[in-house]
Amino acid sequence: MMNASVQSLADAMDLGSLLQEIRERHGEFDLLAHWKQGEFHHDVVLRVHRFAPLPAPVLVVSTNCNGGVKEVLCFGDVPERYALWHHRCPGVPEFSGELPPIAAQARTSHYFDPCELLAVDARSELRAEFRERDVGGGWRPRCGQPGPAVDAAGEPGSARGSAPGEMCP
Repeated sequence: MMNASVQSLADAMDLGSLLQEIRERHGEFDLLAHWKQGEFHHDVVLRVHRFAPLPAPVLVVSTNCNGGVKEVLCFGDVPERYALWHHRCPGVPEFSGELPPIAAQARTSHYFDPCELLAVDARSELRAEFRERDVGGGWRPRCGQPGPAVDAAGEPGSARGSAPGEMCP
C-alpha cells in the first residue's frame, strides 16, 4: 500500500504545505469534505484532477487540531465518513459501512491510534459543562450552550460552543 507520491505528500507534515505540494505537482483539486471527529481530529477529503503518479484521485488527509498531517489515504472513490471510522475503530457501534479499497496509505510522526480520541475519558480542552459526546466518541462543544469566553491560549471566543438558536453540527 506504500506509494512514494502519497508518502511525499504526507512528508509535507502540515496541511498548508501538503496543499501547496498538490498544486505544484498536480494542479487543481476539489475540496469535497471536511469532517471533524471530536476536538482533535480532522479528515480533509480532496479530489485531485491530474492525479498521476498518485494511484487514485481521492485523498483523505487526516490532521490533528493544528493542521499537522497524521495520515494520507488514497482512494478511487470518496469513502463515507463513518465507514472510514468503522475501518479505523471497528469496535465502535455508531460507525458502520464498507470502505472502498485503499490504493495507498502514508503515516507521519504525528500519527497515533485515532481510537484513543474516542474514549469516554479522552482528553478535552472543554470543561465538562461545555461539552458533549460526539457521534462515536470524542468531545464537541455542547450544542446551544456558550463555551468559555477565552480558549486555552487566551484568545476570545474561539473555544465557544454554538449560541442558543444557532444550528449545531
